[in-house]
Amino acid sequence: MTAVARIAPAPAAAPTPADLIALARSRAADDRERLLLGVVSLCETHPPEGGLSPVLEDIFLTLARQAERDMRQLLSSRMAEAEWAPPALVNMLALDEIEIARPVIAASPLLKDEALIRLLVEASLEHQVEVARRPRLSGRVSDVIIERGEPATLTALAGNRTADVSPEGMRRLVDHSRRIAALRLPLTRHPRMNEALATQMYMWVGSALRQAIGERFEVDEARLAAAVDEAATAIIPGNPRGAVATEPMNAERDEMERRLVDKLHASGQLRAGFLVRAAREKRLSLFRHALATLSGFTVPEVDAALAHDSPEALYCACVSVGIDRAVFPALIHEIRKINGGLPGHAGGEVWNRGTLAAPAAQRAFRGLLRAPGAAPV
Repeated sequence: MTAVARIAPAPAAAPTPADLIALARSRAADDRERLLLGVVSLCETHPPEGGLSPVLEDIFLTLARQAERDMRQLLSSRMAEAEWAPPALVNMLALDEIEIARPVIAASPLLKDEALIRLLVEASLEHQVEVARRPRLSGRVSDVIIERGEPATLTALAGNRTADVSPEGMRRLVDHSRRIAALRLPLTRHPRMNEALATQMYMWVGSALRQAIGERFEVDEARLAAAVDEAATAIIPGNPRGAVATEPMNAERDEMERRLVDKLHASGQLRAGFLVRAAREKRLSLFRHALATLSGFTVPEVDAALAHDSPEALYCACVSVGIDRAVFPALIHEIRKINGGLPGHAGGEVWNRGTLAAPAAQRAFRGLLRAPGAAPV
């Protein structure tokens, strides 16, 4: 039978000083545990004014250090909300294994910001998550959680509606939700979420959360959807929306378009259909970077396919990222218009040879680039 099972029932009345003295004289482990709980009961019944004396604090710490795990767990639950508890003992319990630490981390009024930040820096991930869940968490501690950027702790903070999170902290949480999908649902429900942040987050959430954002903020989903569209069309600062980029490619534009593709890919917005759109809008560099990112091929490999005397390599690359063969004829037509007539027409209409699975298309692409007559990579 464990210590908790033997002593879990709270005593009907606080022990007398004589009872405690008798337990203190005993060297038996059971008596020391009874002594520890007896002192707790005495303090609960008659909370000391002005805090415990240094001698009584030392007794608490000594007995707690000697106590078995079950006893420390019971002690933590009994002292979780006690304002009279020795701060040193509360801090010790907060650093204990998580099942022992959880009650004091969640509720102890004696755990100040410095102690909570120490847990974030020194304790296990489970301890950090409990800190992030703590009711009425201060803005100072919230800022440390956001700065550290640990996904599990950020998600716990996002779900803590009583935590003090500054407007800048909310902005950073929304920014973190680009890469941490678990943040998105609690953030859409967060009381400090505003329409500007919701509009920003709308760009990288799924359809269900988009609907939730639209309903909560009473905004037109079509207007929010325009933000997604704008990210794909506003390639160059100052260009009117929907303008066709027909100027010759240069290094600055190429870098801008590479960054846009990286951004869309990181937020989960880069899809095969984006390639078709880039070709129709005569954005060849954007098409190159998007195809390379989606396929896993390098940009020089994509360029070699675009310069090939046959459309087959480009066809294989496009199939590997999910473009249907029925779409490819229109796509290759647009590509040739903006790429000097390349790829060439050798081999005929390769898309009419039958269905090609994505893995096979990837292998065929590699083989075609190694074949004689391929443009150098």
